[in-house]
Amino acid sequence: MHPPAPATANSNGGTAAGNTLNPALIRTYRSWKGNNVFFLQGRIIFGPDVKSIFSTLFLVIAPVAVFCAFVARKLLDDFPHHSGYSILIIVIVHTIFVLIALVLTSGRDPGIVPRNSYPPVPDEYDGSVSISSDQNLPPQLPRSKEVIINGIAVKVKYCDTCMLYRPPRCSHCSICDNCVERFDHHCPWVGQCIGLRNYRFYYMFVFSATLLCLYIHGFCWVYIKRIQNSEDISIWKAMIKTPASIALIIYSFFCVWFVGGLTVFHTYLISTNQSTYENFRYRYDRQVNPYNKGVVENFKEIFFSSIPPSKNNFRSKVPIPKESTESSRRRGVDTLTMPVYNDGDQVEKDYKGEEYGKGSELSDTSVDLSNMLDTESGQRQVASFLRQSLWERSSRKWEVTPEVLDEIHEDGESKQIPGDSSKEPGDNL
Repeated sequence: MHPPAPATANSNGGTAAGNTLNPALIRTYRSWKGNNVFFLQGRIIFGPDVKSIFSTLFLVIAPVAVFCAFVARKLLDDFPHHSGYSILIIVIVHTIFVLIALVLTSGRDPGIVPRNSYPPVPDEYDGSVSISSDQNLPPQLPRSKEVIINGIAVKVKYCDTCMLYRPPRCSHCSICDNCVERFDHHCPWVGQCIGLRNYRFYYMFVFSATLLCLYIHGFCWVYIKRIQNSEDISIWKAMIKTPASIALIIYSFFCVWFVGGLTVFHTYLISTNQSTYENFRYRYDRQVNPYNKGVVENFKEIFFSSIPPSKNNFRSKVPIPKESTESSRRRGVDTLTMPVYNDGDQVEKDYKGEEYGKGSELSDTSVDLSNMLDTESGQRQVASFLRQSLWERSSRKWEVTPEVLDEIHEDGESKQIPGDSSKEPGDNL
């Protein structure tokens, strides 16, 4: 069988049409192993719970629309020099800013660390780290390592899914199934992980949403007060005349506790250079925080430092990964052989024996099987064939010939049939 000829690239960046043995090129986002959802051919990346962003959009846009229609519009002419128009303009511009911050938070790479195709090569074992007993790890590959951050030893852990040692402050998100640098938390309201590359925009979103709630809440009271003064009535009667203002006051009151609480909490985290994950897991108030640079420097790190570029080019073209084919072949072979053979010597003995020797059913079809492995349907047929062959083969090991049964019956011995320790021969006859 001759090896396939090398692929020749065409003008579209793919392989030549005549060479069907070489894999075609696909965009990276199409073969992405995480749970992310992509739009615009990989230009925008969301988490698996992307639909929640529509709820967030509604919770922002709906009250602003009610405010503009029933409150801000009534205040246009109530201030001198047409300054009432600024109330409407400010709320619209502010809302647009909130929505932009939301999209920048939700629709960008939060700092995903690319996965490795293979586990890292273990360093020479020096006895300073413990050996992991996990069977998925190669021998002598430690579960964690220590790195020095500002003179303080920090542990970095090995990620079984991504097959890499996570960088400091990195954690694996179980929802998105990615390792994210400076992982803070996974926010269901924006449908995305919050990490190194979008934490700034997340804080801007919750902070600006807090200001928007306060703005609407405040001007609703201003409108009620204007009604009270113009009609010379009590505050309660003025509130009854504008039910939209009452609804917005109640809505903004509860929202400001939520987004305002997040704003206060994350302001504290920024001032101490912590993430939400670190605050709940490590409790730096009980130990030294190696990342704390002081309040001013901590804020400068978040808002005035350059955002590092993404480590993933989701639109780049890569060959179709062979891992799915290879893993299916390994699964087909491993699941069939491991229950039958428990040691390598027995495997080698059986493969050298008569059952897999010349003239056997499996050896006669070996050429056809190797050709069938090139297709997915062929792989299923091969797996089915191997399963049936190995089952028949293992069953023959426990077959008892009629002569043996007759001998046992005539002798009347109480010997048990091999493979059935719960019954005596006389019970089956």
